[in-house]
Amino acid sequence: MRTAMWRNLVAAVAAVAMAAVTTGEARSGVATAVQARRGDSLAPYVPTPHDVVDKMLGLAGVGKTDVVYDLGSGDGRLVIAAAKQFGARGVGIDIDPERIAEARANAKQAGVESLVEFRQEDAMQAKLTDATVVTLYLLSSSNVKLRPMLVGQLKPGARVVSHQFGMGDWAPAKVETFTDSNGTSRTLYLWNVDAQTPKS
Repeated sequence: MRTAMWRNLVAAVAAVAMAAVTTGEARSGVATAVQARRGDSLAPYVPTPHDVVDKMLGLAGVGKTDVVYDLGSGDGRLVIAAAKQFGARGVGIDIDPERIAEARANAKQAGVESLVEFRQEDAMQAKLTDATVVTLYLLSSSNVKLRPMLVGQLKPGARVVSHQFGMGDWAPAKVETFTDSNGTSRTLYLWNVDAQTPKS
């Protein structure tokens, strides 16, 4: 009972932390402090709940032939789930070396080392040419910064799924809102990249 209550409390605090950074990203020192700790970070590290991960993969229609890139991959849970559940290949990109080490250890424990890899690099510099699905849990401003790269590198038919945050004036092909296992409202956005025009 205490374990369940503790998990719910941690999830709630994480959600509030991300919301606080989002609402204040233009005026608050929180985002600046996080960026100072993690270099060119596009968002603070807030793990995506596992049930939300499943919803994201479902919305993208991930299958065995897909190559899933997670920009800001944290502990690797999303690409690991794509590999474990669907046999898809996955690549996690994160600027934080501690998260990369954790993700590699998690992939080994899950038995999907041969299907996934984790790269310590700036997501803005990532090569996405073989990606068929890109997943995001970043800030709205970060998503907008990524748009030229997504349009310029992804092939027709590629899908982008974002948790909680939109892409500026890009109209999503689908929006899904639901309540997660902790009672928190979540929104997912899906875009088909070939429907977008190459603008900043």
